[in-house]
Amino acid sequence: MARKASLSGFPEWLPQERAVEQHVLDTLRRIFELHGFANIETRAVETVGQLLRKGEIDKEVYGLSRLAAEESAKNDPNALALHFDLTVPFARYVVENAGHLAFPFRRYQMQKVWRGERPQDGRFREFTQADIDVVGDGELPFRYDVELALVIAEALSALPIGDFRLRVNNRKLAEGFYLGLGLTDTAGVLRSIDKLEKIGAEKVAELLKTELGATDEQAAAALSLAQICTQDTSFVEQVRALGVAHPLMEEGLDELRQVIEAAVLRAPGKVVADMSIARGLDYYTGTVYETVLVGHESLGSICSGGRYESLASTGKKNYPGVGLSIGVTRLVSRLLAENSVVAARSVPSAVLVTLANDGSWNDAQDVAAALRSRGIACEVAAKAEKFGKQIKYADKRGIPFVWFTAEDGTHEVKDIRTGAQEPADPSVWSPAAQDLANMVGAPVPASA
Repeated sequence: MARKASLSGFPEWLPQERAVEQHVLDTLRRIFELHGFANIETRAVETVGQLLRKGEIDKEVYGLSRLAAEESAKNDPNALALHFDLTVPFARYVVENAGHLAFPFRRYQMQKVWRGERPQDGRFREFTQADIDVVGDGELPFRYDVELALVIAEALSALPIGDFRLRVNNRKLAEGFYLGLGLTDTAGVLRSIDKLEKIGAEKVAELLKTELGATDEQAAAALSLAQICTQDTSFVEQVRALGVAHPLMEEGLDELRQVIEAAVLRAPGKVVADMSIARGLDYYTGTVYETVLVGHESLGSICSGGRYESLASTGKKNYPGVGLSIGVTRLVSRLLAENSVVAARSVPSAVLVTLANDGSWNDAQDVAAALRSRGIACEVAAKAEKFGKQIKYADKRGIPFVWFTAEDGTHEVKDIRTGAQEPADPSVWSPAAQDLANMVGAPVPASA
């Protein structure tokens, strides 16, 4: 169903495709608000200095300037650019508004972001993200790391996306293990391990040895850790069986154990402890998450995030947090391409109110108002054409019901899919629940 955009990397959906995306956003919004997350929206523009303060990604950032600007603002930290994610703007938002927020602050955010990378399957230059975070003032209990894993598992389970796996690891566990091995550049090891699924174990081992000075034994041990993946807490003994000891590793093991214990109870089969998950971004300090669709692993992570201690900071005070980001456009593009999820119709309207003659338009509007007052989306025909033409119009629009008003003031409604027609009263009639809203789900097989 999904079409190729005329401008590469900037997708535009048809109405029926947009209905699928809107269903995803509405579902996520409902689940996030059920868990007490408040909605915010940050500006689309940040200063270059703000955007680049956590990493050198300037090649992916779109600068913002007037067409008449004479000089490039690339080296000006106060120049403006479009945000490439929602986490960095959120950190700035927290610092600037800390005096007006109640901590721990729970927020969700659904906005477009822009990233100048090469468009390909699942990667776009303009796309929508849906983020949730909890941020504390000075400290944030670890239990929020557990809670966010459960919230995301519940939110994704409510979407028509099939099976998924939320893969969880802990940076303390990994870093402690590497330190116990004698590898002091833990950030470098994490960046290498993060490439495991892309380049394979042999090339990662070579990177560890050539770039980080690891011995054959150290590289083999780091890869052995990355191979551990369990749906229960058995990973704890598997890690310890590798014979490495370090206090930071033990702290990470205990934190990851808490996440998996809760997931086994409340989201069985959806959350796994996966030691290969590294998350290359330096600001993650503890729990890290990545999510894949089962059967669509090549798409990459559709939801990722982690714990951070100082992403939001004034220098004197830290606002530690934990959060995840769902790649809505990446997810929806795959659903549309596979035709695995469709909207029942391309318009919200459930009813077309017909015109018997040009003088009946006001009466038809009264019928439509009565239906709309009870939450039934409808349209009124613009011209008093033959009823056959008005019915064809409704069929073309995907509107399932057509409303007729006779000269004596009585009403009938026709289901144009089945041909069934029955008397109706605009003050009480309602379509079946599945027709009231534009339902989104798996395609209905064509009848034989």
